[in-house]
Amino acid sequence: MTRSSAVAELFGARLRELRHAAGLTQETLADRAGLPHTHVSAMERGIKLPNLLTLLRLAVALDCKVAKLVRVFDETKLSSIVSK
Repeated sequence: MTRSSAVAELFGARLRELRHAAGLTQETLADRAGLPHTHVSAMERGIKLPNLLTLLRLAVALDCKVAKLVRVFDETKLSSIVSK
């Protein structure tokens, strides 16, 4: 597994967790965030990483702080998943 795919998979799992907790489908989350459904699906599967604007849109759509979306990285040894 590459480092970027490890990051994408961690984020995707967190996004899915928050979406489920909010009781939203991928389609509803995508509509609320102004994103294509395929993009939300790809993020949740760890295929795509969001840019900052997408993170902000997801936070608004999930009615949460951006920090809540990326909190998973606070619990991860960052040096093991980022290249130097």
